[in-house]
Amino acid sequence: MLTINFSNIKNSPNPLTHIDKDLEMRPEFFNRSKDLLIEAENVHVSGDLFYDEPYVTGNFHVTADLVVPSSRSLDPVKYHEDFSFTENYSETTPTKQELEDNPDPIVKVEDDVIDLQTAIEDNILLHIPTTILTPEEEKDDIFPEGNGWEVVSESSFEEGKKNQVNPAFAKLKILLDNQDDKNSDK
Repeated sequence: MLTINFSNIKNSPNPLTHIDKDLEMRPEFFNRSKDLLIEAENVHVSGDLFYDEPYVTGNFHVTADLVVPSSRSLDPVKYHEDFSFTENYSETTPTKQELEDNPDPIVKVEDDVIDLQTAIEDNILLHIPTTILTPEEEKDDIFPEGNGWEVVSESSFEEGKKNQVNPAFAKLKILLDNQDDKNSDK
């Protein structure tokens, strides 16, 4: 578990505290992310922390090799994450105004401990795209189907709507055709 003390950063004679670590993901992380993530390996974080009254600010860069479920079929998909994030840590609960004024999250520190592990785990989950497909699904535009149902692309759905006849108009057309037939018989 990756943690660092707020007071160590605040009182450090060095302007920056650098971290560069490989991380093991905790079982709790996999339990809470079981629907979003199958596997996480080669998780690496590097970054710097510094004190800027009243916050300790951390700028981090994370890389990870993930296996996530396809958003279409739930089949496993390998996905490499490479992202950066910034967080501020405070000894006091931030005010509403501080939260609105600061573009980066402000996290209240408990017992002088900055929990970087959880911050990294949360950001790994936040950076998984909402649409992720297997190579076959991307290449062949494959959609799942079952007994009496199928998933269609948005373009196929729109095309089907164009060709679909409104049932009320279909009945009206039959009625008018019958009227025309009666008039032509006279």
